[in-house]
Amino acid sequence: MMPLLEIENLSVNYGAIQAVRGLSLTVEEGEVVTLIGANGAGKTTTLRAVSRLLRPRAGRIVFAGRDLSRAAPDEAVRLGIAQSPEGRQVLARQSIQDNLELGAYTRRDPAGVRADIAEMYDRFPRLGERRTQLAGTLSGGEQQMLAIARALMSRPRLLLLDEPSLGLAPLIVREIFDIIRTLNESGTTILLVEQNARLAMSRSHRTYVLEAGQMTFFGESAELISDERVLHAYLGG
Repeated sequence: MMPLLEIENLSVNYGAIQAVRGLSLTVEEGEVVTLIGANGAGKTTTLRAVSRLLRPRAGRIVFAGRDLSRAAPDEAVRLGIAQSPEGRQVLARQSIQDNLELGAYTRRDPAGVRADIAEMYDRFPRLGERRTQLAGTLSGGEQQMLAIARALMSRPRLLLLDEPSLGLAPLIVREIFDIIRTLNESGTTILLVEQNARLAMSRSHRTYVLEAGQMTFFGESAELISDERVLHAYLGG
């Protein structure tokens, strides 16, 4: 069976700097796959290449059997890829409702959009209670929930999550990861970049470890979490 996402020999440059080199990975339908590595390892760059915000120098990205080499970012969204970016990047001067509506900008089914917004308010009750509040006045955890909800408004088959725990208190981090688990259980496939490697690996099926833009090793998360190399390099063991 064909993977939902297949990255083959991906290389991405920022000017003269090669941020990702020769990276290959797959994400199967229904999985949570984690990318871990030190700062500057190429994790965010990989997600931005998948969502077409960056154009690779070499390699292929195939989603649901379709080569994305020439796809624009909005086309990637229409095909079923959505990203919740690092730092959340909510529209601070727009309301929660406005942010969610903008998450559905590629859709042409107003009734479906309204139904999905109602579903987001059910899924994230704190957003529902504050729907007219400006996004910039929300707490960090609430903004993260909004960033995820906004990404879900395009009805993605693949959700890209970039550092969802960044800057959040431990109690809120657990809540966010409970949301991630629930989303996956309801059928959403997730590619996750996360600084809290131990937590990410405990909630994912497989893990790829990146170092200086290259994949150093990969495997089942349950096995890698006790691997001595990962333990010492990334988990503080």
